Amino acid sequence: MTDVVALGEVMLRFDPGEGRIRTARSFQVWEGGGEYNVVRGLRRCFGLRTAVVTALADNGVGRLVEDLILQGGVDTSLIRWVPDDGIGRTARNGLNFVERGYGIRGALGVSDRAHTAVSQLRKGDVDWDTVFASGVRWFHTGGIFAGLSETTVDVADEAMAAARRHGVTVSYDPNYRPSLWADRGGADRAREVDLRLARHADVVVGALGLAGARPGDVRVRGDEVPDALAQVAGRAPSASVLATTLREVPSAGVNNWSSAAWSAETGFVTGPPMPGLHVLDRIGSGDGFAAGLIHGLLTGAGLERALAYGTAHGALTMTTPGDVSMATLAEVEALMAGSSAAVRR
Repeated sequence: MTDVVALGEVMLRFDPGEGRIRTARSFQVWEGGGEYNVVRGLRRCFGLRTAVVTALADNGVGRLVEDLILQGGVDTSLIRWVPDDGIGRTARNGLNFVERGYGIRGALGVSDRAHTAVSQLRKGDVDWDTVFASGVRWFHTGGIFAGLSETTVDVADEAMAAARRHGVTVSYDPNYRPSLWADRGGADRAREVDLRLARHADVVVGALGLAGARPGDVRVRGDEVPDALAQVAGRAPSASVLATTLREVPSAGVNNWSSAAWSAETGFVTGPPMPGLHVLDRIGSGDGFAAGLIHGLLTGAGLERALAYGTAHGALTMTTPGDVSMATLAEVEALMAGSSAAVRR
């Protein structure tokens, strides 16, 4: 039986280490994707049984992505394999080149993901009633998957509606990527899609993505977060929990990191503040936060402790390279308890 299922794209990430993409001669490869990273963290750090619904072109690159997913312990049985035509004319696998940034130079992502197999998923391609009839407890998807094409919006809507029919808790992360919407209506269209999908959500992660008139339109200061979440609550009336990371970026290598959330039961609560957090690779930290939050909510830890799980796991995700978490549950709980970075022998 699977605890958590995610719907999203899984790309092959090319990492030049401390160098730049444009001058690299070698790359480390990882797997990664906004929605996938959540179930990867839930499996490897928190020990839950997870699966990913995605599509890959059936060639050497797709099988490499599959191998990396298998190493992460995530169930691959729901992957839809698309025949390879030899050169990616009809379907291909997504690539993501990411440099980490340093000091005054911010992180940089260069994605190569148009016409991927997963972007061509259509409503009806996945038998969601069968997926959710097997005892799944939680379903997660987000705005990155929804932004891949016009058809993926319908797939996400179909999946979220089916999950609710089966009594599965649904989470949604708006996760706005301007590059995905540049020629398809921009931020206004992205907001329209987010509001359509967020109506199915029990939990909205990255909830400040629904604040303001358009995605990325406003920068919410710390003292404005309660009012901003109250505004979002009106836009996602089915959501019982709204959660968000809070980040200030003095430099690429040092971030001030925390979180906040709202629920009808608790009102506004905040996560543990982590000022001056040293960052190796910030990509995937929001997904790490989502994984910790979901773990806390699934185990009945209460919203404040669930926020602490998310904040600590997201922080630890930033201490290692690649999109995915390399943290253990013991490390997460030690950080929650105030442990130091002293050597352990």
